[in-house]
Amino acid sequence: MSPPLSTVPFARRRDCLARVKSWFISEWPGWYGPNGPGNIDHDLQAFAASETVLPVGVLVLEGSEVVGAGALKADSIPSHSHLGPWAAAGYVIPSHRGRGVGAFLLQGLVATARELGFPCIYCGTSTANTLLERSGWSLIETTELHGKPLGVYRNAA
Repeated sequence: MSPPLSTVPFARRRDCLARVKSWFISEWPGWYGPNGPGNIDHDLQAFAASETVLPVGVLVLEGSEVVGAGALKADSIPSHSHLGPWAAAGYVIPSHRGRGVGAFLLQGLVATARELGFPCIYCGTSTANTLLERSGWSLIETTELHGKPLGVYRNAA
């Protein structure tokens, strides 16, 4: 039997930032890799800076092992700056995929949004559509970002 899952803000587990950095670089090399436009150190420091002011990073733990990470951000998709906040940077380690950890992470981000007083949150994805739909999120539109189709989802917090 696996240990129970829990969530904790990045701000309380800054010791995990190096591990999450390596995950994000390997998962999104086009964004966080050497030639990508993203700044992994800036983003992770921002995710770990606060539990109450966006952005807020969330870690998923199985017992004491960190098995996933994500963030609640004020903005995400440039063409949709009128919406927010956004569930973003969702990652689950490969050995734990398909075991409900991603859905648990989404629940943690929704709970964080609720605690911060947001009535709903959004997520843009080209890869996690099924996860979001299984988790009760509603597709509100399909758009394009960097030449790829992107589903924009909403969830009541």
